[in-house]
Amino acid sequence: MKISARNRFKGKVVEVKKGATTAHVRIDLGNGLIVTSSITNEAVDELELAVGSDAYAVIKASDVMVAVD
Repeated sequence: MKISARNRFKGKVVEVKKGATTAHVRIDLGNGLIVTSSITNEAVDELELAVGSDAYAVIKASDVMVAVD
């Protein structure tokens, strides 16, 4: 796989929660970092995502917001 996005992080799928049309997929990147993504149920099926499988979190954003308390 080749992709232009530079922010890609390999991890393990720890949860796949399907809704009516959209699923929430949680990927453990290690060191206590977990990324949650909302993707279609169709994408979950096509990628064969399941708890324990390897996956990449690919982040492509034009803006990054920073906040503090």
